[in-house]
Amino acid sequence: VKSVKTGSVFWTVCCCLSYFYMVSAWGGYVFIINLIPLHVFVLLLMQRYSKRVYIAYSTFYIVGLILSMQIPFVGFQPIRTSEHMAAAGVFALLQAYAFLQYLRDRLTKQEFQTLFFLGVSLAAGAVFLSVIYLTYTGYIAPWSGRFYSLWDTGYAKIHIPIIASVSEHQPTTWVSFFFDLHILVCTFPAGLWFCIKNVNDERVFVALYAISAVYFAGVMVRLMLTLTPVVCMLSAIAFSNVFEHYLGDDMKRENPPVEDSSDEDDKRNPGNLYDKAGKVRKHVTEQEKTEEGLGPNIKSIVTMLMLMLLMMFAVHCTWVTSNAYSSPSVVLASYNHDGTRNILDDFREAYFWLRQNTDEHARVMSWWDYGYQIAGMANRTTLVDNNTWNNSHIALVGKAMSSNETAAYKIMRTLDVDYVLVIFGGVIGYSGDDINKFLWMVRIAEGEHPKDIRESDYFTPQGEFRVDKAGSPTLLNCLMYKMSYYRFGEMQLDFRTPPGFDRTRNAEIGNKDIKFRHLEEAFTSEHWLVRIYKVKAPDNRETLDHKPRVTNIIPKQKYLSKKTTKRKRGYIKNKLVFKKGKKIPKKTV
Repeated sequence: VKSVKTGSVFWTVCCCLSYFYMVSAWGGYVFIINLIPLHVFVLLLMQRYSKRVYIAYSTFYIVGLILSMQIPFVGFQPIRTSEHMAAAGVFALLQAYAFLQYLRDRLTKQEFQTLFFLGVSLAAGAVFLSVIYLTYTGYIAPWSGRFYSLWDTGYAKIHIPIIASVSEHQPTTWVSFFFDLHILVCTFPAGLWFCIKNVNDERVFVALYAISAVYFAGVMVRLMLTLTPVVCMLSAIAFSNVFEHYLGDDMKRENPPVEDSSDEDDKRNPGNLYDKAGKVRKHVTEQEKTEEGLGPNIKSIVTMLMLMLLMMFAVHCTWVTSNAYSSPSVVLASYNHDGTRNILDDFREAYFWLRQNTDEHARVMSWWDYGYQIAGMANRTTLVDNNTWNNSHIALVGKAMSSNETAAYKIMRTLDVDYVLVIFGGVIGYSGDDINKFLWMVRIAEGEHPKDIRESDYFTPQGEFRVDKAGSPTLLNCLMYKMSYYRFGEMQLDFRTPPGFDRTRNAEIGNKDIKFRHLEEAFTSEHWLVRIYKVKAPDNRETLDHKPRVTNIIPKQKYLSKKTTKRKRGYIKNKLVFKKGKKIPKKTV
């Protein structure tokens, strides 16, 4: 905005540096590189072209493009992806528009109008057709699924379930708007109206920013980040206009103009200083009496009301920051009936156990939500973490969680898994556990392995997802269900509920006799929130788990002793070719 107002290259370069930081920090920079070209395009449509706009955008696009390409993760995406083509198209259109403006003084009005409409149409058509051709031939990558999910809210659930599974990608509720913005929800439209009422080049940007950010914030919860700055600015404009309107007259009244008692002044201001009877000046008390009532005091009432709203907003922001946005997700808190607070530290307890009781090279399989926590706090290798770009690897873990124990064991042996970690909230009523996330594991796995995993198998014939006796047999025997409810069927939480009653789902589990063949329970936290299982090694390969051993000759052993144990006998039968009572060959495999 500053660069558009001044047309200064210095301010434009400062804008480019801010854009460079945005590119390095968050993939949401695509919103910025599409919003600024939209602003310039609308200014051209409104016939608000100026040299300031030309200098600002041309400098921003060239310098910003070069800076953004210095980020290794971005690379050549700004010139090879469809998300950035709008900026390139507006840049080309702006150059054509500027050239036509240059020809205005050298042509007649009729010739210029004909050339202008023809030139702009040809430039826009050439840019559009070029982008389509380059996209069709593969030089420009098509729109990504994350972009499509912004316009079609059901696209991600069908085609990219990994995006739809994240709670931050869900549509925003009205409760979230009021929880985050408070009174600004009401004052924000008023500020937008004041901007549109007295529009100029800068206010066009603010209006476009506000309208687009409101839409995107309604599509995804996480995009409230893009909405909050413009809401704060427009609300400030609304409050400023209200205070200026109701306090401005008082400021003028404190410094009144010098009055003259001449007849001419009396004619200009009839009834202000004199009564109807004649040239008799009103008494001071009579003037004050006319100002009594609600009308003259409405300014004070509105001012006090605005100040109270701002005070309430400050209190609300402090409360939200301390309770909602400053509480770590690793440490949970619950409140008793008497108001005392209980701290649930199961996550750190489990991660500390992993750090202290497992090998430093141990590999942990869990859902991707806890990948960074395990890597950072337990210092152990995880199969998937919160970097969700590798959809196929996450789908393989989801397939293991959704399969029965035997099929899951084969996958875990392929991935060299040592421990499996699950989150279970049935004891304390924690709704964010893995059972509540399980359907997303199934959907993501089905997207990569449709022949092995089908979402419909985990529902009842009536289409319900149930964990009790009426639940689907596929669900009651899958690995995630068994790891979550292992030994839970023996546990009675209180006298009012039967053993194995899940407080989160408000149901008695359907499979209480859970036994493992390939897993064993290694750790369960105090409130059963985190459960860790150890993956057993195959019976005949206990010494060959991670260090395969090949021997040529067994020293000092020529004949098989009668005291050979069954395990050793089985090992030799599998690894050495021998016959009972005969000499072992010298060359063995």
